[in-house]
Amino acid sequence: MDKKNALRAGAVTAGTTLMMLLMTSPALALTRDDGDDPGPGLSVAETLGLYVAAPIVLFLVIAGLVMVGDKSRKPQNES
Repeated sequence: MDKKNALRAGAVTAGTTLMMLLMTSPALALTRDDGDDPGPGLSVAETLGLYVAAPIVLFLVIAGLVMVGDKSRKPQNES
């Protein structure tokens, strides 16, 4: 890719990113809708458990099941 095409690609990427940032203004999130009834917030422990510990545990369980299933299909070596 020559220098002109690289500059063009960079300009298009920067322009697209800028437009996306301008179109998705976080100020719109401050306006409450009718019937909006948020529940209580999560504590730090609940947040870490839900978004950190639970995915790690699920990954380990799935990886363990895959490993057990893989080992059961291997032929036994007759010595």
